[in-house]
Amino acid sequence: MSDFRIRTHPIIKVTPAVKIKFKFKGKELEAREGETIASALYANGIRIFGRHQKDNAPLGIFCANGQCDQCKVIANGITVKACMTKVSEGMEVYPLEGLPEVPESNGNFEFQDIKELQYQVLIIGGGPAGLRAATVIGEKGVKTLLVDDKNHLGGKLVLQTHKFFGSVEACYAGMRGIDIARKLEEEVNACPSVDIWLNSVVIWVFSDGKVGILRDQKEYILVKPEIILVSAGAREKSILFQGNTLPGVYGAGAFQTLVNRDLVRAAEKLFVIGGGNVGLIAAYHALQAGIEVVGLCEIMPEVGGYSVHKEKLLKLGVPVFTSHTVLKVEGSEKVESITIAEVDKNFIVKEGTEKTFQCDTVLVAVGLDPVNEFYEKAKQFGIKVFSAGDSEEIAEASSAIFSGKIRGLEILKELGLYEGQIPSELYETQKVLKSKPGKIFEMSYPNIKQGVYPVLNCVQEIPCNPCTTICPRDSIKIDGSIMNPPVYTGGCIGCEMCVAICPGLAITLVDFRKGEPIVTIPFEFNDGILETGQEVEVTDRLGRVLGNGTVIGFRYAEKVKTIPVKTKMVKLKVPREIAEQVSGIKITTVKEPISKNANVIPDDAIVCRCERVTAGEIRKLIRQGVRDMNEIKAITRAGMGACQGKTCTNLIKRLFKEEGVKEGEFTEWDKRPLFMEVTLGTLAGIKEKKNEK
Repeated sequence: MSDFRIRTHPIIKVTPAVKIKFKFKGKELEAREGETIASALYANGIRIFGRHQKDNAPLGIFCANGQCDQCKVIANGITVKACMTKVSEGMEVYPLEGLPEVPESNGNFEFQDIKELQYQVLIIGGGPAGLRAATVIGEKGVKTLLVDDKNHLGGKLVLQTHKFFGSVEACYAGMRGIDIARKLEEEVNACPSVDIWLNSVVIWVFSDGKVGILRDQKEYILVKPEIILVSAGAREKSILFQGNTLPGVYGAGAFQTLVNRDLVRAAEKLFVIGGGNVGLIAAYHALQAGIEVVGLCEIMPEVGGYSVHKEKLLKLGVPVFTSHTVLKVEGSEKVESITIAEVDKNFIVKEGTEKTFQCDTVLVAVGLDPVNEFYEKAKQFGIKVFSAGDSEEIAEASSAIFSGKIRGLEILKELGLYEGQIPSELYETQKVLKSKPGKIFEMSYPNIKQGVYPVLNCVQEIPCNPCTTICPRDSIKIDGSIMNPPVYTGGCIGCEMCVAICPGLAITLVDFRKGEPIVTIPFEFNDGILETGQEVEVTDRLGRVLGNGTVIGFRYAEKVKTIPVKTKMVKLKVPREIAEQVSGIKITTVKEPISKNANVIPDDAIVCRCERVTAGEIRKLIRQGVRDMNEIKAITRAGMGACQGKTCTNLIKRLFKEEGVKEGEFTEWDKRPLFMEVTLGTLAGIKEKKNEK
């Protein structure tokens, strides 16, 4: 089979890994030690992991985060989630086709008592908010347990190779997510009062104040904390369209997990649905991994993410289709094409505007939902509970870091370990960091045409200040709020530090000191794409081709002062009249859509992935007068699958809305344990049998 490994990456250091052997359907394959079954299968070109017992539909990954139930396989005779289970030497993996068989047993079991532990604070989730809160609390010697279901700390930060926005002082703006994760991990590891359980899943919060945790996927333990902090992050939303469950349709977070964490080239041709920061960033990460991005569509008239993220794609030649929606994804067994169409101001599809693109992967990046079930349940039972990060409110990771700090101080105050009032300035800073992107101003070029100076292509209200913090001559300032765009005030010495640190890749340096202008721009791609002496097409900030330029050299900045930036910059000779406008280099060729008739059948869209329940089945019940989601569950089995309604809940709510039934006019289904699957034997305290030699 083909090798889909990433061998070189412009940001991530690719190091040799220990290779192990495993089998899939009896055929021997190669994996990297420590990676999941899902990543190992993808690296070997396998996209179909099994088939659904109801209709034999092919199944692959969707969330790659343990939240759904799409990637189940049988490994060494046990049904497991491929995205959460490490591959091991000699492992025998088979597709899950139909219902799994119960392993044979002689019934000779040994049981042990369920351990019960007490902690002052239990933190659920080791992402940016949980880590910062754990450090704030741990520095005061509070006995704390931090639980995370992954094999590493950092949450989604470990997938983020881009530089972060926000405040340098408050949340490490200018650093890349992967570096911030390591820094936060080092800080919490320096707190001896904080215990950390990795690869451990919180099962539920119970009415007696105890929390069930499956530690290291083996031992069930009950923990009774005085206070719970829920910082479990978010799960990705989904939308309904024909073909939405084909292998190759999955979340942007799953894609980043495969590409940026596990260094698997998860696609050849990619299309992205959704123009928020998640979708825009995922598309850019795909380009860095050598994957062709054939397009991105957003149903709103403008993308919801930062304009600089959109402009990163436009400058490289990727088409972004605003006021467009997905109609269908087609393929016999996996994704082969996507059809999109333009919508009017009422979001009604305009006939005759269909465009079909050939692709093998479709990323769904249409927003996030908080993982807040534990918070809601603890609150219901009268347990002292706080929430932070995306579990509290969906925002950027920079905001989550600061959120964790504030919740940590609030918990200390609750424990009587913080005197006085928490400074109001902290809450004000958090409010700013959570701000949505604001007004976009008209770009104004400085028109200096002599000496050396930066051109600031940052024209939107967003919370960001690294360029003003890093300039040694204080030549870039922000007037008033950190949300305001920066301005150049004069005195540049051409050090290029602002170019290297800018998270939006929105600053270029124009140098007229030697006559013919030289423009320095950030270029975060592998060596070999550009060569000295090469003539390239240069673009402005919106991707419009300005003309040609010549590559005359490169510079790599590992650090800017003490901040690790790992930024490669390219120097170009360009005509004088376009120098200030040059902002990027076109490296992709826009693919014209293939002509195809769009025959949309929305009732065929799968709402419940676990039980393969369609929109048409649920819509029919709503039209018959059903107003209770529990009744829908009982009739159709929607929400009764292994994922416990994590994906389909909001989709069913949307169907009610589309049928004219407002929030409050229908009953949402009850949330019941367990949050994640666990064997009955584990809950009962069965002892793990050791392999006899």
